[in-house]
Amino acid sequence: MADALLAQLAALIDYGLLADWWQRLLAGVATTLEVVVISCGLGFVLAYPICVARRSSHWLWSKLALGYVTFFRGTPLLCQLYLVYYGAGEIRPFLTDIGIWWFFREAFYCSIFAFTLNTAAYQAEIMRGALASVPKGQIEAARSLGLSAFRINRHVIWPQALLIALRPFGNEFISIIKASALTAIVTLQDLMGVTRIAFSRTFDFTIYLYCAIIFLIMTELVRRVWNRIERALSKHLLFTRAAAAAAEAESVGPGRVPLTATQGAVEPH
Repeated sequence: MADALLAQLAALIDYGLLADWWQRLLAGVATTLEVVVISCGLGFVLAYPICVARRSSHWLWSKLALGYVTFFRGTPLLCQLYLVYYGAGEIRPFLTDIGIWWFFREAFYCSIFAFTLNTAAYQAEIMRGALASVPKGQIEAARSLGLSAFRINRHVIWPQALLIALRPFGNEFISIIKASALTAIVTLQDLMGVTRIAFSRTFDFTIYLYCAIIFLIMTELVRRVWNRIERALSKHLLFTRAAAAAAEAESVGPGRVPLTATQGAVEPH
């Protein structure tokens, strides 16, 4: 049974197909990575002012930021991409008059623009949640020490907030990698776009299997790299917990079980 399954899987591998299309597939991977990296980078920059506006006490800025986040998180990314790519053509005379039609006539730029607006909404909410999770007592303590607002943000708030937001940022990056396949619909020759062209010429569906494997490799590499970054940046937390456990064990004395050792334990019925 296992041998038959392996034989069927081996039969799916068409080395001739790979030999004919591997260069264009790699070019498609490069285009995909360009869209993802540029969009996430610009989205991160745009997300900060949106986050600040969401946390603002001024009702106008708060409501505008809430409307932006609600729209881009509540509507499909494909719909947003269509609105940018095809909607720009509806106002071509206006865009030509102000000199930016060159930007919206290219699928590459339209994809980056739509993905940036979309991921900025998600990253803004990630930032807002991370900033809200920083204990207010630490901020008050920093103020009592006479630290300026800039130093409080730099040394107290943002180091903790970024560590909290690191994993959600990684998840968002992976989501954008997978969502980048939508750009093929607007004629961009990214990985999925090249795959569609290859299938239209060869009618060999295994090209989609290769495409899926490449996406899996990219997302898995990002996940592993992100895990290493997270572990490297959170080493101090492990030492802090170990030191706290050792101090508690020493304080309760010999023959007693520290409270931290019993946390999470399930009592027998």
